[in-house]
Amino acid sequence: MTPPTGSEGEFSRAGGGVTRSRSGRGEAGGTDEAGPGAGVISVGEFTRRVKRLLEDGMPAGWVRGEVSNLKTQGSGHVYFSLKDAEATLSAVLFRGDAARQSVVLRDGLQVVVFGQVSVYEPRGQYQLVVRAVVEDGVGRLQREFEALKRRLAEEGLFAPERKRALPEMPRTIGFVTSPTGAAVQDFIQILRRRSWRGRLVILPAKVQGEGAAAEMAAMLRAAEALGMFDLLVIGRGGGSLEDLWAFNEEPLVRAVAACTVPIVSAVGHEIDITLCDFAADLRAETPSAAAELISSRFIACVERVTRAAERLGREVEAGAEAARRRLEHAGSRLRLLTPAALVERGYLRVDDQRNRLEAALHRSVRERRHALTQRAAAFARVSPEMRIRLESQRLLGLWKRLEAASPASVLNRGFVILRDGAGQPVLRRQALAAGARVSAEFADGRASLTVD
Repeated sequence: MTPPTGSEGEFSRAGGGVTRSRSGRGEAGGTDEAGPGAGVISVGEFTRRVKRLLEDGMPAGWVRGEVSNLKTQGSGHVYFSLKDAEATLSAVLFRGDAARQSVVLRDGLQVVVFGQVSVYEPRGQYQLVVRAVVEDGVGRLQREFEALKRRLAEEGLFAPERKRALPEMPRTIGFVTSPTGAAVQDFIQILRRRSWRGRLVILPAKVQGEGAAAEMAAMLRAAEALGMFDLLVIGRGGGSLEDLWAFNEEPLVRAVAACTVPIVSAVGHEIDITLCDFAADLRAETPSAAAELISSRFIACVERVTRAAERLGREVEAGAEAARRRLEHAGSRLRLLTPAALVERGYLRVDDQRNRLEAALHRSVRERRHALTQRAAAFARVSPEMRIRLESQRLLGLWKRLEAASPASVLNRGFVILRDGAGQPVLRRQALAAGARVSAEFADGRASLTVD
């Protein structure tokens, strides 16, 4: 989209020829007798001429309409449509202008906008470049919605006492919707993912545009006449107020309220509210939410059955184990009463007595052997032979100590005894004088020495 750019020029048509007039008055041109040639222009040039013609011929001004198809881009630009009962006009509010507005745009809002027409050349589309927005009250569709809602509510079509409880386990569900829409695919996918085991019948009908409400109402009556459905769902995916308007039309709302089969209304997104939501027995935020609601009851029953089966299995196993123990106990008691068991118990008593006798004999022998050992040890301690052996060992030790301290033993270890002339051992060096005669006693004899 491009903002409006002022330019001069306009187009005029006369006799099948198209010429351009810079003065703005237009010049009638005749048919080119030479055929295609110099008078042929490109699509881009043609669009530029249309752009100049519209922007120069349509001055900026005020336009009243109802906002629909509102979209806000990440860039901050706002794109929407202005519509009334006769036509629809594309409009754009660029980021700078959008930031200055005090009116918050929404679908269904009736506004008066100030802007100028412009042409978006790449697509050859004209649009209104809006500079200012003023709220002009509630939109026509919204007013019709509120008026019809009040009237039907006064008749009691939306009364809580008219609501019926949904079946706990619906086996056959009818879905009144467009068979090619994304809503029915999401609905089916959720039921499959949650392993729902019922039957789903798609009841095809238009969900948007002229005749959609009558077609859906006729499909509801046909489903009711078949008598095969436990639950009906009516809905479609999200859209603008105009896209969902068929679900606000009085014939369809009355058909939903009059249907004898419980109905779930699943129209649009969470924020979308239609009159069918009030007339139905239950409203689901989206078709996907309706599928989850229906399958959640089934899943809860499956979980209860699964838990019951597990408990039953545990109880059966515990009962079988208890019966097995009782049977084994009864078999054991029965075996104890047989003659073979009596003989076996007799053998066991004989073996037990023999083992006890052998143990008593072994214990008596051990006790007597131990007592004999103690007496032999006592006799050994007071025996003269033992005392003589001990004294002999003590004398041998004393002899060895005396022998080790004898002079001969010392001389054998390399020592020498030095004696003076009188034969007395010399104990100090001071006792020796130069020239004195001494004798040295070795292990193998003596030698005479002179002191130097």
